[in-house]
Amino acid sequence: MTADPTGFRFRLRGERSSAEITQVGAALRALTVDGVDLVPSYPDDAPTPAASGVVLVPWPNRIRDGRYTFEGEDLQLAISEPKFGNASHGLLRFGTYQAIEHTDARLVLGADVVPQTGYPFHLRTRVTFDLRDDGLHVTHDIENVGARTAPVALGVHPYLQIGGVPTADLVVHSTGTSTLVVDERNIPVAEVPVDAATDLRAGKRLGDAALDNGYRGLDRDAEGRARHTLTAPDGRRLELWQDEGFRWAQVFTTDRYPGHPLAVAIEPMTAPANAFVTGTDLEKLAPGSTLRRKWGVRFTA
Repeated sequence: MTADPTGFRFRLRGERSSAEITQVGAALRALTVDGVDLVPSYPDDAPTPAASGVVLVPWPNRIRDGRYTFEGEDLQLAISEPKFGNASHGLLRFGTYQAIEHTDARLVLGADVVPQTGYPFHLRTRVTFDLRDDGLHVTHDIENVGARTAPVALGVHPYLQIGGVPTADLVVHSTGTSTLVVDERNIPVAEVPVDAATDLRAGKRLGDAALDNGYRGLDRDAEGRARHTLTAPDGRRLELWQDEGFRWAQVFTTDRYPGHPLAVAIEPMTAPANAFVTGTDLEKLAPGSTLRRKWGVRFTA
């Protein structure tokens, strides 16, 4: 019998909903409301595909060449995306989290980012998953437990679906007013207003779109939350919300998710790709300080 490459699977259960979170990457592997599967499945013996559901810390997306300068020090990260020569998706994508609290309705996982090559800083991270009847609320706490101010950005990479509906037939709606133009290595080179191909404010059928775009200028409600939706032809809707600290969102479609002809990820991010180099929306977390960010998923029939 071989070990599960995603580690132990923590399960949450309620009267109307359930969720499954993996030990590796604190990844959202499954979420069900009223019997409808809201996260695409993948084989039991497979590692997490395409960063499905994982927490991206201390940076989301990519850092060109893995090189950056922070407070006058030149630093070199390991290259985790050899194809493009980038450092990709942080340092805990394949990290093993430990359970701090686990009940039917709540799971708290913890993992440290320890000082290492290219990142000589020490972070203590906690991810809290609270199951709700209509979905899931997630809270991230990142504490700097080291002696130095640390560069920090955070992202999450949930893939979403409405079970029984081809993803190509879902309509994605998001309110970003600008998007990033990237080069051949997927590194941003410009930020431009959305156009006919990238504007999601009026909704776009996913089967008619090819998206890998970082957005900002998101509309916010009175609580500071930005909202993105996937809507089925029958009117059922899946909403992902993100708090005001998540200033960016990446919308990504792929035909390389195992067992699914099309998959979509909606990724809250505190900062865009290459933020360690550009400084755009990068947090500088002082020793003893904690960063808290929240997002969640809600399904309505």
